[in-house]
Amino acid sequence: MNWNVYLSGEIHTDWRQKIMQGAKEHGLAINFTSAVTEHEASDAAGDVLGKEDNGFWRDHKSSKVNAIRTKNMIQKCDIAIIRFGDKYKQWNAAFDAGYCAALGKPYITLHAEDIIHPLKEVDAAAMAWAQTPEQVVELLKYIVSDS
Repeated sequence: MNWNVYLSGEIHTDWRQKIMQGAKEHGLAINFTSAVTEHEASDAAGDVLGKEDNGFWRDHKSSKVNAIRTKNMIQKCDIAIIRFGDKYKQWNAAFDAGYCAALGKPYITLHAEDIIHPLKEVDAAAMAWAQTPEQVVELLKYIVSDS
């Protein structure tokens, strides 16, 4: 069985690459998907629909275009990895976690210990909490194992 794993959250570090590389090194049968991780491209996703002078409406259109991709990928995934970094607030990641929970999709949170408190509800619905991409790879090795 090939597993579909959706990678959600923080876009400023290489955590996605570390997980994908670790899965590859262990020969795990996983297809990875993700939201658009280029910040400017994500912000401009709705620009094709017309120029907006008000930032709210530009963000509104782009978030809806991005949601087409995100909703479909979450619905199709077997498990999601949701990363919260320390530099920026990842409201989109929290939303993705809530969407996974509402759909009954299992997810693993990935974040440092110092943000446990603000993520207590998100972590409460998660199947696991990891602090490093390497821990996520170890979890995936177990989860997708045939034995």
